[in-house]
Amino acid sequence: MIAYIIRRLLLVIPTLLGIMILNFLIVQAAPGGPVEQIIAQIQGTAVEATARFGGQAGTEVGTGGEAPAQQEGPAGSYRGAQGLDPQFIADLEKQFGFDKPMHERFFIMLGNYLTFDFGESFFKDRKVIDLVIERMPVSISLGIWTTLLTYLISIPLGIAKAVRDGSRFDVWSSGLVIVGNAIPSFLFAILLIVLFAGGSYLDWFPLRGLTSPNWEELSWPARILDYFWHLALPILAMVIGGFAGLTMLTKNSFLDQIHQQYVITARSKGLAERRVLYGHVFRNAMLIVIAGFPAAFVGILFTGALLIEVIFSLNGLGLLGFEAVIQRDYPIMFGTLYFFTLLGLLLNIIGDVTYMFVDPRIHFESQEV
Repeated sequence: MIAYIIRRLLLVIPTLLGIMILNFLIVQAAPGGPVEQIIAQIQGTAVEATARFGGQAGTEVGTGGEAPAQQEGPAGSYRGAQGLDPQFIADLEKQFGFDKPMHERFFIMLGNYLTFDFGESFFKDRKVIDLVIERMPVSISLGIWTTLLTYLISIPLGIAKAVRDGSRFDVWSSGLVIVGNAIPSFLFAILLIVLFAGGSYLDWFPLRGLTSPNWEELSWPARILDYFWHLALPILAMVIGGFAGLTMLTKNSFLDQIHQQYVITARSKGLAERRVLYGHVFRNAMLIVIAGFPAAFVGILFTGALLIEVIFSLNGLGLLGFEAVIQRDYPIMFGTLYFFTLLGLLLNIIGDVTYMFVDPRIHFESQEV
């Protein structure tokens, strides 16, 4: 198994490199880069923008008077740059690193990433690693608790539905699953706010943030309660949107195993139904469920939580990445992409290794990657 893990870890390097290259090329081709963002700010709020970048635009972008005619050079290559000093545009390109060829920028970025230097945000004036560390607790909290609750609900429910296939319990629980699958998490989040967060009815839960303003002054038991009080509605909204698929996957997996010959043989030997179900069926049926755990966790942690973070004003990694895309903040975009991709690849390896603990018959010594 050690050799298999080493091979998989080595495979992470070209996979991560390929993903970074593809996304780098796509982002570079997309319009509206950081230089265009600054130009748009200058055209709308000249005083603020020129103050930020040393006033190099001078009278050319002043709020009064007529702008000069379009000039040749760097300014002419950007939309909305008519009338701006070409030297000012060149200074912007140098500040953002666009004075270098694209391939050189990419290799510089990779070299920095090897030392976990993700650079500094273009628009937040802070290091990317500091922003990621600051917002990581929110996303980790949402991801871990949502995944944990989803599995704790879906696996027992799926097993119960498989054992009672076709019964009244199976029918009405399927109705709940269909409703949960049909309602998006963000719509359910809005409903929870209306009902329980002071929207129109009850005001039991806070509407924003991960903790209360006086959290530092609270005792540790009170801090824990405050933490879960703030997480209750966001996590409930995400669990509703995620448990349906896992429940049906668990049910179908168990139904497939229950009808296998080894189960019929075990029952014919007089083994108790509980022993058959949890001693033989469980470890085989859980393999496919475990296989989907890394993807489920990454999806919940980095994509599924985006709208929930926006609705409940939670400053997590999903919201940080979304803001970076809107602002074309490339250091944050590529830094979070690198982190997300690396974590996803490592979780896939962990998911494979977990197979062995569920079913000791599985080994990797002779497996090829």
